[in-house]
Amino acid sequence: MAEIKVPELAESITEGTIAQWLKKPGEHVEKGEYIVELETDKVNVEVISEESGVVKELKAAEGDTVQVGEVIAIVEAGGEQATEAQPAAEPVKEEVAVEEPQKEQAQAETEKKDRPIASPAARKLAREKGIDLSEVPTVDPLGRVRKQDITSFSNQPQQPAGQAPTPKAAPAVVQEEGKPVERVRLSRRRQTIAKRLVEVQQNAAMLTTFNEIDMTAVMDLRKRKKDKFFEQHDVRLGFMSFFTKAVVAALKKYPAVNSELQGDELLLKKFYDIGVAVSTDEGLVVPVIRDCDRKNFAEIEADILGVAKKARDNKLALSDLQGGTFTITNGGVFGSLLSTPILNGTQVGILGMHTIQTRPVAIDAERMENRPMMYVALSYDHRVIDGKEAVGFLVTIKNLLENPEDLLLEG
Repeated sequence: MAEIKVPELAESITEGTIAQWLKKPGEHVEKGEYIVELETDKVNVEVISEESGVVKELKAAEGDTVQVGEVIAIVEAGGEQATEAQPAAEPVKEEVAVEEPQKEQAQAETEKKDRPIASPAARKLAREKGIDLSEVPTVDPLGRVRKQDITSFSNQPQQPAGQAPTPKAAPAVVQEEGKPVERVRLSRRRQTIAKRLVEVQQNAAMLTTFNEIDMTAVMDLRKRKKDKFFEQHDVRLGFMSFFTKAVVAALKKYPAVNSELQGDELLLKKFYDIGVAVSTDEGLVVPVIRDCDRKNFAEIEADILGVAKKARDNKLALSDLQGGTFTITNGGVFGSLLSTPILNGTQVGILGMHTIQTRPVAIDAERMENRPMMYVALSYDHRVIDGKEAVGFLVTIKNLLENPEDLLLEG
């Protein structure tokens, strides 16, 4: 017998939730084959079987919370997959023996169709939308169902001819005070996000200061350089690399903003690992771009593109989310004009970007022009950072972005 245990996930993660069993009791599993998908506070993890054999018992159901080290399944090494019972004493006829491999092959084909290959993100999205994976077409040459396949399928209301609609679980609609309501259980990640945000607000003296940036110079520079930049680096020149480089320069000028409060000591960090908030179907995650002070614009853009794709495909590793020193969040991509971002974990500062809006700006006492303007917000821990430092930090970012050539000198 082999025990399937919840593996060590990370130092800060002690439990997870059974998101989906990939094998059922009586099914065969190969050594190294995925048997269960766990949902943790930060990422989804697929657990493999350390032995080849037959799944004898599942000790936890989908949706159950399990602890690191807990036994969640039993695999009988070398066991045989459950099949129709044959009389033990009755000799097998020769023609039956000849046909058996064909039957097994046919059965394997059927089971393969019943258990289509799919990415964890696709399985999770299909489960949430009540979609049968076997009905989802895919263009993947290996037949692997991807998240985008689920999205495309869910946008097609019609059913194949002659096929009944896939039944979905009825929502838990109940009556409270005479009105219909629906109770939906929060995902583990959403529960964790809620817990962490409340903790930050309770444990930090959070304050927000604002400014606005004239984006004319950055937009003109991008317009002039974007084609050549793409030809040279095979990545598009976006706003995030400008803001990241400006943040690094401001952090060097105001090192307390790149710190962490530990008891009565301030841990000043001499490295610049910038978290970039990414919105996913499961909630906000903040993958970290490492050593931003040592990277050029193209490297930063490529890293941001890479972690954003991994986040949306649910492929982030725990190491992608740990160790950030400062965070940038861009609510502007959703149309936000102004907001007060909440600090991320133990960090003492977070920069909020917002939508670019054309507004009339006074150039001097005689002239006004319509300019592309962006409000920016710095939320900070007032226990560590004074208002003067916070304002100076934000003004530094403003000046660098309104004169983007200076970012090259800041390096």
